[in-house]
Amino acid sequence: MLCTPRLKTSPTQLPARPQLPARPRTRGPCCGVTISRGTLARRPNGEYWSHEIGGSGWGNEELQYYTDSADNAALDGEGHLVITAREVDPATTDLKCWYGPCTVTSARLITAGKQEFTYGRIESRVKVPAGSGSWPALWMLGADFGEVGWPQTGEIDIMEFVGREPDQVFGTIHGPGYAGGESFNGFLDIGRPVAEDWHEFTVEWSPQKIVWAVDGAVFHQASPTDVAPHEWVFDHPFFLLANLAVGGNFGGALAADVVFPVSFTIDHVRVYRASGDPS
Repeated sequence: MLCTPRLKTSPTQLPARPQLPARPRTRGPCCGVTISRGTLARRPNGEYWSHEIGGSGWGNEELQYYTDSADNAALDGEGHLVITAREVDPATTDLKCWYGPCTVTSARLITAGKQEFTYGRIESRVKVPAGSGSWPALWMLGADFGEVGWPQTGEIDIMEFVGREPDQVFGTIHGPGYAGGESFNGFLDIGRPVAEDWHEFTVEWSPQKIVWAVDGAVFHQASPTDVAPHEWVFDHPFFLLANLAVGGNFGGALAADVVFPVSFTIDHVRVYRASGDPS
């Protein structure tokens, strides 16, 4: 999410896709980063999530201004966290973006300083918005981001979707020497619009290996040999981020027929510790 566009690897074809093993019953949740049922319009649980705020473009010339308003991130009363992008009138708003008065607001939530993880299985069931220019993502950054910066800290994109590629989902890592347009990524064409239904995205993260799947189907894997001779930077704590961007280098131009508001709906985010990990 920090820098795009990316180079695409060849798409994984559905007939040959391997399956992730079922989650072992012996694994317990590492931390309760779940979307609990709550009152309609209640803000995200502050025990787990914080807001990032601003309209700097976020390294990608994105259009939205991220707020901490319940208008942009709130529970829906049905057990879902909904991140909503809303159109604003640049003639009347006081919000300033990199291009001038802002035209869109949205939300970006992070668990930094509250919930951080090293290895395990991360699962999230989500429903993405349709329309070119929408760019929802669930991803991770290294907990040492403030000290070493990006991309040295490492970035693991658990799931990304861009409305201009309606049938595809993406999984990516960024690190020193393989970031932005040189990132190591994979994608899967599911054969129908992703926005039509709910999907479960999973990352199995272990020492020296990361595996991505959607609805149980593996579509990408990464190991140190895939980024050699560059440094593998994924063996330390990371935190989670969830956001809905609009436009930008990877999100693409906003289609004229997109009708705001548009929403990224999250049923759950669950992190399970690796087998035998006592942490």
